[in-house]
Amino acid sequence: MRLANKSAIVTGAGSGIGRAIAERFAREGAAVIVADIDEDGGRATVDGIRSAGGRAEFVRCDVSQESDGREAAAAAVRHFGGLNILVNNAAAFIYGSVEQTTADQWRRVWEVNVVGQANLVKAALPALRAARGGSIVNIASQSSFIAQANYVPYNSSKAGVLQLTRCLAMDLAVDNVRVNAVSPGTIKTPAVDHCIRTIGLTLEAGYERFGNDAVLKRLGEPAEIAAAVLFLASDDASYVTGANLVVDGGATID
Repeated sequence: MRLANKSAIVTGAGSGIGRAIAERFAREGAAVIVADIDEDGGRATVDGIRSAGGRAEFVRCDVSQESDGREAAAAAVRHFGGLNILVNNAAAFIYGSVEQTTADQWRRVWEVNVVGQANLVKAALPALRAARGGSIVNIASQSSFIAQANYVPYNSSKAGVLQLTRCLAMDLAVDNVRVNAVSPGTIKTPAVDHCIRTIGLTLEAGYERFGNDAVLKRLGEPAEIAAAVLFLASDDASYVTGANLVVDGGATID
């Protein structure tokens, strides 16, 4: 129970990695605000946590809107009495070349993947300060630091997440707020399944193709990312800030 008596916000918790993080946090004793633009998915996550004996509340949240971030933070205080942990997981998956990407797509990927994380941090800070510190974990990506063909908007935004993380770690240390990032490789999530189908592969073929990029020769599971996030969110990482924990099965070691 590494998160006993703590409360957390997890954005994008309606499916995939976000759901796995919310579920793991609840099993470790945290009360969780499940924040997602997908109401059905978010409420399903809450139902699953509650059925297992955990505490969770759903808040509809478009992270690109400051008002939604404020409501998520207010919900943590209202339902759980405060806030100790923020996990910025929500993301827009927009791919393409620079010629293919429209101005609207650029705005959306940046507003969600970078500004959206900043919005939630800004909203959460009063409660984190009131708790005399806490932990923020931003979900970046292996795409934050490697080049991939026709991934220009997504990779650019995820690179921004790493710099946001480092700058926040420096600025918020005075408040005893640690800020770190986790960079997943290719993980078995609905977003990856959609990408595989978009390029015309079956899921089995896609898992094999992308799994072979890792030295472990398989895709990762959402629970494996949740375990890394749990470490950074917990007191086990009390002297870790400004770090980027890569969880990609060794795909980027060379």
